[in-house]
Amino acid sequence: MAIQKLSIIIPAYNEGRTIHLILDKVKSVTLLNNISKELIIVNDCSTDDTELAIESYISENTDLAIQYFKHDHNRGKGAAIHTGIQKATGEYLIIQDADLEYDPEEYNDLLKPVIKGFADVVFGSRFMGGNPHRVLFFWHTIGNKFLTMLSNMYSNLNLTDMETCYKLFDTKMVQSLNLVESRFGFEPEVTAKISRVPNVRIYEVGISYYGRTYSEGKKIGWKDGFRAIYCILKFGLFKAK
Repeated sequence: MAIQKLSIIIPAYNEGRTIHLILDKVKSVTLLNNISKELIIVNDCSTDDTELAIESYISENTDLAIQYFKHDHNRGKGAAIHTGIQKATGEYLIIQDADLEYDPEEYNDLLKPVIKGFADVVFGSRFMGGNPHRVLFFWHTIGNKFLTMLSNMYSNLNLTDMETCYKLFDTKMVQSLNLVESRFGFEPEVTAKISRVPNVRIYEVGISYYGRTYSEGKKIGWKDGFRAIYCILKFGLFKAK
């Protein structure tokens, strides 16, 4: 499939201090085959100066195609991604966290299986390949691998990193899904539902991971892990719509 435009969905909550850094990284990436970029930033009612930082960046980078949306109350990362998915106009879309944990230079690695005609969906895995990975939390790693294994049991996939941020989707395909999880349950829900699309072709590629500590702004916690288990059972085992 010839891809003319990639939509890059950036959910943001209280990232005013660093969001310009990730936007600079996204801007500097040259995509394969001269694919153009559409940035869709969704501010999930931040309480810091995130909106001011975004508006300033847009005014100073008029050459970059940016759509900006703001929730009138905090609805969660999943809800921000839902808004971005609905607004995407590229043939494919990718999710990009507003922090600096993932490297936009690797968009092309995820695009290659699609450009070569093999894939409809590509997950970026932090647990495969030889790219750099920051050494952080043992129990987070165990938790991620457990959630991925549980998800695989009911989706019949063999992913190594279901919880990854970097997921590249055929836009029309993911827009056809009824996604309802508004917070961190988005990951297991979208994985379960995309796996049931008839004849879907899902690939996985190794990516880098420059993780943050909680003092550096990491937001996911143990409660989100229990929600993920609930979502895996709800959308995987019981196949909720």
